[in-house]
Order: sequence, then C-alpha cells, then structure tokens
Amino acid sequence: MKLFANLRRVAIMSIAMAGLAGCQLIPDTSGPDTSGPPVRDEPVVQQPSVPDANVLPNDGSHHRVALLVPLTGPDAAVGNSIANATTMALLDTNATNIRITSYDTALGARSAARNAIADGNKLILGPLRAGNVSQVQAEARSADVPVITYSNDASVAGPDVFVMGQVPSQSIMRSVGYVRRRGAVNFAAIVPDDDYGREAQEALADAIARSGGRLIATERYSSANTSIKSAALRLRQRGGFDTVLIADGARLTAIAAEELRPGGRGSLQLLGTERLSGEGSVTREPSLEGLLFSSISDARFRRFSESYEERFGGQPYRIATLGYDSVLLTLRIARDWQVGEDFPKRRMREDDGFLGLDGAFRFGSDNLIQRAMEVREIRDGQVVIIDDAPQRFQD
Repeated sequence: MKLFANLRRVAIMSIAMAGLAGCQLIPDTSGPDTSGPPVRDEPVVQQPSVPDANVLPNDGSHHRVALLVPLTGPDAAVGNSIANATTMALLDTNATNIRITSYDTALGARSAARNAIADGNKLILGPLRAGNVSQVQAEARSADVPVITYSNDASVAGPDVFVMGQVPSQSIMRSVGYVRRRGAVNFAAIVPDDDYGREAQEALADAIARSGGRLIATERYSSANTSIKSAALRLRQRGGFDTVLIADGARLTAIAAEELRPGGRGSLQLLGTERLSGEGSVTREPSLEGLLFSSISDARFRRFSESYEERFGGQPYRIATLGYDSVLLTLRIARDWQVGEDFPKRRMREDDGFLGLDGAFRFGSDNLIQRAMEVREIRDGQVVIIDDAPQRFQD
C-alpha cells in the first residue's frame, strides 16, 4: 500500500486520546529481529476522508507535527514503513491531541520542509537521510521548528537538530565499558578508511580514555576491497593488545577475525559494532566465536512486527521503530505543550529520558541520542545476551 503517494502532502490521521499515562504505553513485545521489506497492499487502519492536497484542516485542538520521509522513489519502502509505525503509535496510545502530516522528501527535501512550515507544523520528524538534513534545516531554522532526524550521522546534530538514529559511538562505548570491567586493558582497532571508520576510531579512543585503558594501535583498510585481511595481519604482527575492535559488517569482520584468531581459538577478545545486529551470518562464522558487540534490545520488536503485519500486510523495516518512538517522545512532551506554541525543545533533554520500543533513550547536550544497550556474545552458533540493557538511566 502506498500512503497517498500521488499527493504532494498527505494527512496521515488524527485520532482520539484517552488518558495517555506518560506516553509510555508500549506493546509488551519480545523476540529477535525479524525485520524485512514491507508489503503495502490495502490499509487495515480506517483512514479519514482525504482533504484537498493543498489544504490542511484548520483547528486549534491539535499539535501539528510533520513527518518528512521518502514516500516514493528508491527509499519509498523504508519511508512508508516509518510512516506506518507513526500511525501505529497514535493508535496504540489513543492520542487525540496530535495531527501528523506526511511530506514526501523524494520530491525534494527542502520543498517538503517549506510546505510543512507553511502548514503550521511546529515539529519535524525526519528526514531519513543525513544529506537531506541541511535542506530541511534551511527552512525550519528561521521558523524555530526543531528537527528530529532518523539519520545516525552525528555530524548533522546541532542546536535545533536532534539525531535519533543509532549512533555507532554508543555501541562502542557500551562494549568497551563492559570488557574493561572484565579486565581488558590494551586495545587495538581495525577500521575502514571512511567516515564510519573515523567515527568508530574516535569513539574507541574516547571510550578507552574514559575507562582508563590504552589504545595500542589502529589499522585502516579500504572498504572497497578485502584489504582488511592485510590490516589484520599487520596488527597481529605488532601485538601487545588483548582486545581488538573490528568496525564492519559480518563478512569483513569474519575475514579479519580469522587472521587474528584462526577458527575462533585463542584468548584475544574481539569486539564488533552495531553493524552486526540483525546479520544472521554472524552465527555461521567460526572465527567470530566469542566476539562481543552491543546494540539496542530486540525484546519488544517481535510483537511490534506482528502487530504491524496484522495492520499493513507485511513486516516492517527495523528502522521503523524510530518512527514509533519519535511519536511516543512527542506525546510525552505534549503533556505540557500548548497547542499553537513553539515546540518546547528544552524538554528533549530530560535527565530520566524516554521509554520506547527500542528501550530507554535520551538526548545529550550535543543533541545526539543516548541509548540503553545490551551486550551480546556470539556463542556456539547463537547470539546470546550477556548483559541486559538498563531499564533507566542512572546518571
């Protein structure tokens, strides 16, 4: 099903609110990641009559929130999956005080933002791609409308841009803290020679500095080929470390791991990043036995996925939970947000944070999301949770 993809702007829905208790009404969910591409045939949710594409209903009882995602084009499946998840959040919480209107960034991110501002929206959820953030911000900043982007690119964060995607540094920080408590001292890293690799290296250095370990060496490789094997060989010849971070997906991580620790044997501790989350192949690589990585919990995702399939006829993308949780966040803040007034972005940094499908989260002073993550280990052909994600932030 396409959410009115032939319209330039699409009013998703406005539905009734009955006692939203802290906006933390979350389905009781459990189970592993079962994400996949959605099949969008006919909506199960009954939609209201479609308004004129150029006219947004004028009323004084709803907070107007814009959702900027691709509804057409190559990223349409992902964008529509996020849009469906925002609808689910409204349904599951019975909210009446928020109207979410979708704008198709595939037709131009800046024009989508311009239309959203002209329609009176006071908050923008999205965009999906980091490359679109500056275009959206160009329109939103002058109107004092904050942006909560689903990108995980930390570089786009700013005074009025909040990054909600899973930032790589969070995973690395969690894993390093865990192994330090278990006695790891001397660290090394193998990272791709690109923006992700540089971010991973900086995150590792910061985590080590905070926890009191030592960074012994870093090797880089071209992500365009298998030079990761050569990088691992150079690192192994150097020695002097007890823990190595490999910042890539399952295939390349396994290549490096086999060079460092053939067949998964030896005492060297390997760390991965959030890129390993959801990759089934990690359990089929002997060299990855014992590797640790941290990620957001999948405990609630199975129930969410089942509910999504009942309503929309297919499975959601894993990133769709960001759409759901961004609505929960908005509803929580809306308790003290007067209709028509600017969105109180200072509330985004509440110390106790928010609770969503992906667990507890909050935003730091840099406007980057901070997530409660669990630590996982690849053990005997399975991914095992060895340290649960905290339910609340303690500091």
